[in-house]
Amino acid sequence: MPTQLTLEVSTRESVGTGAVGRLRRIDDVIPGIVYGAGQENVNITLPMRVLLKAMQNENFLSQIIELKLDGNAEQVVVRDMQRHPATENITHIDFMRIREDQDIQVSVPIRFINEENCIGVRMNGGTITRNLVEVEISCLPKNLPEAIVVDLEDIDVGNAIHLSGLALPDGVSIPSLGAGDDSDRDLPVVAVSIVRVQIEEEEEAVSDELELAEGEEGEEVGAETPEADSTEATDQ
Repeated sequence: MPTQLTLEVSTRESVGTGAVGRLRRIDDVIPGIVYGAGQENVNITLPMRVLLKAMQNENFLSQIIELKLDGNAEQVVVRDMQRHPATENITHIDFMRIREDQDIQVSVPIRFINEENCIGVRMNGGTITRNLVEVEISCLPKNLPEAIVVDLEDIDVGNAIHLSGLALPDGVSIPSLGAGDDSDRDLPVVAVSIVRVQIEEEEEAVSDELELAEGEEGEEVGAETPEADSTEATDQ
């Protein structure tokens, strides 16, 4: 489980678009909500500087957070974070309470290792294409991993790793795969391939070599012709 982060938040009475807008502009805080686990929803605020510092942790969106509110501590995960469509500034954050005996669904990052040792790149000139950088998993809070690790060392050109091929820690599953074999949901995570530009360059190089070889052969054949003409002139 990732190292737990602690955030202090405050209860807010202000609701509505205008009120929360003033909170962001004047008080430099981010409005949010805490919900779930069969308890009442609580409207909160969180200082912008505190949130931005917490977000520097790459696991911020995929770890269990301890929220301190009015002297009480609650275990939560970030469930949603809204941003302004033009500025990308954070406008609202949602925290979902968790229970130790109930599974949670969280998106965790995918961590690729041994890229420099990948046989498809090192030996066969391939290129690594990352199709996914995170994956939604389901597990008990105690089993929540910091990331899902993908080892690329033995992946050759033409091969790919799909969701069903990920090495998941004990107690962790991928809900999107479901209970059956659904190939449409078994998305490729990473692949090693020869890019089209590289293929075209290789084809052009081969074509140039063939043209050069044919040209040299033609020159050799042409070089013999004058000798034959000279012999015929002598015989006459």
